[in-house]
Parts: sequence; structure tokens; C-alpha cells
Amino acid sequence: MSLAVVIVGGLHADARRATVAQLLTEVPGSVVLHHDLATAAAGTVVRTIRDATGIRSAGETPLVNDCACCALREDLVPELRRLAADGTTRLAIVELWDSVEPKAMAEVVAAGGLTVTGVITAVDPALVLPYLGNGDDLADRGLAAAATDQRTVADTFARQLEYAPVLAVTDSPEADDEDRELLAQLHPTARQVPVRGTGTSAPASAIAPARPRDLRNTSPSVFPPTPLARAALAGFDVEAAAAAQHPACALLPAEADAHGVCTLVWHRERPFHPERLYEALEDLTCAAARSRGRFWLADRPDTLLHWDAAGGALCVEGVGPWLASLPDAAWDMVPPVRRAAAALDWHPEHGDRCQHLVFTSPGLDRDGLERLLESCLLTDTEYAAGRDAWKRLPPAFDTLLEV
Repeated sequence: MSLAVVIVGGLHADARRATVAQLLTEVPGSVVLHHDLATAAAGTVVRTIRDATGIRSAGETPLVNDCACCALREDLVPELRRLAADGTTRLAIVELWDSVEPKAMAEVVAAGGLTVTGVITAVDPALVLPYLGNGDDLADRGLAAAATDQRTVADTFARQLEYAPVLAVTDSPEADDEDRELLAQLHPTARQVPVRGTGTSAPASAIAPARPRDLRNTSPSVFPPTPLARAALAGFDVEAAAAAQHPACALLPAEADAHGVCTLVWHRERPFHPERLYEALEDLTCAAARSRGRFWLADRPDTLLHWDAAGGALCVEGVGPWLASLPDAAWDMVPPVRRAAAALDWHPEHGDRCQHLVFTSPGLDRDGLERLLESCLLTDTEYAAGRDAWKRLPPAFDTLLEV
């Protein structure tokens, strides 16, 4: 029996536990492996392995470089290999600790020669907007994975949500149509699978598996596959998932407007004026619960810039060159998915250089946001001056980009 590995993560701890408990009861021969990083301050990470009947084993692994996530990486693959070697485990459910992001762990598992068959982020729809709007540092909430962890609740939750192709959505009684619509617009390509949740007010102790049975040697053909079980075993392409998150070829949401939630897709083929854009950053960042995409600054014509905003905070970074700035000989080294994405935006003069930003939020002021964005572009006169003149514009983003 080959070992399948599904990764279940998410900051919504009750939803995550409910998802894991349901998988344990629905997939014969499954076990849960969990590393609790809450004990990292004491110098160790606690690992537990359990099945539907209870805990099989528990142990501690020391920190690596004072980093709980590093300890998880070092310990996870050997433990999974031991489960694979015992021949009785069909599905290993890797339940990630609260702030651990699934992308890194999926890549670790795949690099270890194991098969990732699914990545699932568990979500309580009533908590999506509160978490996206939470700009607190993880460290201030006791959720940091290392002493140097500078992530926030909002940006961590956004990445957990957007990486997973499957969202396990609890039947939260507090959620309304706006909450569900926000979730759908943030990740429209995700497969949403219902999970029997406990609601946002229920304690974690209320989540328990059904009456246990010893299913480790049960043939897969004797039980009907449920939507959640199918999602866990459907298959997962780690390389394709990474490409889908890269700003150059990310699968960004499409235009939408329903139940008070709106997604604006803003696409232009003219560069931003660096000073005017910099002055508008605060208003643009606070205009939506979530915004992301790629953009083009006039004074940096060769650098593809990434826009990533949540919780009232914006991260801007250079993520390499626009393909149009590369010599023809370098194109052979560019992944096909990147070349295909560039072809969709290709302009006869500018190549793949463009503005492609997406803003999603309840109560979004589309008209006001579009006016503000348009005001940050080069004017006709500035545009006509040409690239040599653009490069001489004041470099307003040097400090932000740590040049």
C-alpha cells in the first residue's frame, strides 16, 4: 500500500480540527501527524501521531536554529517515511499548526520523495473578513513560528487561503451570504467542500471523531468516497501550485459583484509615475480587504513588481525581470507557464509589462478606486517623453524596495 499525504492547514483552528476529524472517520487507514509549535518557546516541538482510535505515539523534537518551522521540516519527512514503511497506513493527514503555511510543507514533503495527494485549507466563512483585516503581528498573538517571524495574521491567512486548491468550509451558523461571497471571490477557482463544523463559538473540545473502528486494512472499495475524502486523494502538483502563486503568472480573481462584495480587476498598459503612486499607497492599501497583482513603475522598466496587501498593510517587492527585458537566448530558461502567461499580456511595444491589480472587498468603491489608480499613471505628456525620461523620474520606491 503506497502512502498518500494530504496537508490540512489554516489559522481557523476549529475548522481545521473539524476537517481532520472528518477525514479520520471517512478514510480507512488514515492517521494524523501534528507538530505543535506552541511549545517552541521552551525549546521543543511536540509531535503526535493518532488514528481514529486515539494517540499512537507522541514525542518531542528539538528546535533547529531557534526555528520551530525548521524543526518541523527536519522531523516531518522521516516520520512520514516511517508511516509509509509500516504498510498499514493509507493516508497520512499532516495537520499544520496554526500559522504554518501549506506551500512550504507541500514542497518539503514532495522533495522528500513522498506523494502529496491534496492540500486543504480549512475555513470558517464567518471569520474570513476579520482575519483578512487583522494586521497584528503573529508574534503579538503567540502564533510566530520563529523569533524572526515578521508575518501578520492577515497576510498569513491570505496565503493559506489562496495556495490550497481545496477549501474545507464549515457550516458556521454565524456566516451570512456576504461572508460566503467574499470567500468565493477571493479564491474563485478553489473547490469548496462542506465540513461538519461547530460554529465560531464552539470550543475545540466539541470536535470529535465518530465511534472509532479499526480501518487500517480496509480495502478502499468497501467505503463510498465522500467529497472531502475525494479531495484529499485527488492528486496535487507542487510545481504547478507554486507557479500559480508567482506574481508573473498568478491565477488572479476575475471581475465579480454580488451580495455586497465586489472584485475589481484593473489592467492597463501604461507605467505608474513613482511619486504619485507612492503618495497614494495608503489609500490604495486600505481601499480593499485584499489586493494583489503585478505592476510596472516608469523608473524601473525592467523590474516586475509584486503588490500584496491585506490587513491594511502592503508588501511591495521586485520578483525578477519582465520577460520583455530579457535577451532572446534567456527565454529557453524561463518555465513554459511563465511564457504562456506573458503571451496573454503581450504588447507590441512594451511586451509583458503592464498593470494587473485585483481588489476584493465588501463595500468596494469601484469608481473612486479606479479614479485613484488612473491618477497614478503617467500622463499623456509624460508618456510621450519616452523611457529615457521615465528613468529620470524621482525614485520614490527606493526605500520601500530596500535599494
